[in-house]
Amino acid sequence: MSSKLSRGLLIAPLLLLLNGCNLVVMHPSGDVAVQQRDLIIVSSILMLIIIIPVMALTVFFAWKYRQSNKDAEYEPDWHHSTRLEVIIWSAPLLIIIALGAITWVSTHALDPYRPLARLDEARPVTQEMKPLTVEVVSMNWKWLFIYPELGIATVNELAAPIDVPINFKITSSSIMNSFYIPALAGQIYSMAGMETKLHAVINKEGVYKGFSANYSGAGFSDMHFKFHGMKQADFDNWVAKVKSDGEGDLGRAQYLDLAKPTTAEPVHYYSHVDPELFNAVVNMCVDTSKMCMNEMMMIDAKGGHMSHGEHSGMEAPMEGMSHDAMSHGEHAAESEPMAGMNHDGHAAPGEPMADMPENGSDAAKP
Repeated sequence: MSSKLSRGLLIAPLLLLLNGCNLVVMHPSGDVAVQQRDLIIVSSILMLIIIIPVMALTVFFAWKYRQSNKDAEYEPDWHHSTRLEVIIWSAPLLIIIALGAITWVSTHALDPYRPLARLDEARPVTQEMKPLTVEVVSMNWKWLFIYPELGIATVNELAAPIDVPINFKITSSSIMNSFYIPALAGQIYSMAGMETKLHAVINKEGVYKGFSANYSGAGFSDMHFKFHGMKQADFDNWVAKVKSDGEGDLGRAQYLDLAKPTTAEPVHYYSHVDPELFNAVVNMCVDTSKMCMNEMMMIDAKGGHMSHGEHSGMEAPMEGMSHDAMSHGEHAAESEPMAGMNHDGHAAPGEPMADMPENGSDAAKP
């Protein structure tokens, strides 16, 4: 008895501590996260309809048919009950049908690539509402947020006005990561060379935690940021602060320096951003010496060939050389015959063939 009492006294403080837990997933501040929470609750209740009776019956049968109970029915020849079979199979079947229907509807309604249809349960999104676009880049080990319409960028700090649809465009500078703000919406992966999307809205003012939900290396534990939900006036003031306090331009050279691995990166701002930077990050060609992925794919789609106009649009000719000259130079090695040989591969009359090493043996001689 004393041991049971001591265990109860140890458990009681833990239960009291749970009362202070802030379960953000179950108390979100964005409509998408609210719908996801409701889906969790409904699904759990439907599953508990089976789990609770099964657990209760397990205890009941163990107690009723215990060895000391001599009054329990004993029917060794019993083998089938249609009524019992109907009860056992119909309830799970109905629950599976209900879960399937809910999953089907919610999968389409909460598709992260689908633009929002409502701000909350009572307010639909209208055509007059202009969404805020935010381009997100996960880096080692920090977050870069670009506001292309505002021409600013921030590191490890994100802000948005309440009741305004947000269109996130997400990618990665290197390793795969996961963009997650529990109070706003579900997590979305970020991958190098790809662009994923998330549509969400924040409905309440506050400061919320955002972080990477996918382990990405040594600095993973410090890869978090603050998300500020603000009134429109406060958001406008925040934008003005970023522009006034910003470090300057964020161009390709600055991005390449920022992309170097760091841990516990402090918050800092950029007052101007190269409008083509995010597209270059997605296509893995921030370094201008590299060909962009979309250009490679266009070449592959054409069978590895480009027209003269397409080639001239992708790269400038060498100094002092025209594109036609470059093209001729590229094929010169293929079209020029060897000394003493015609284009058809036969020796020219009266012309000695150039000495050639046989089987590479003479090539090795000094």
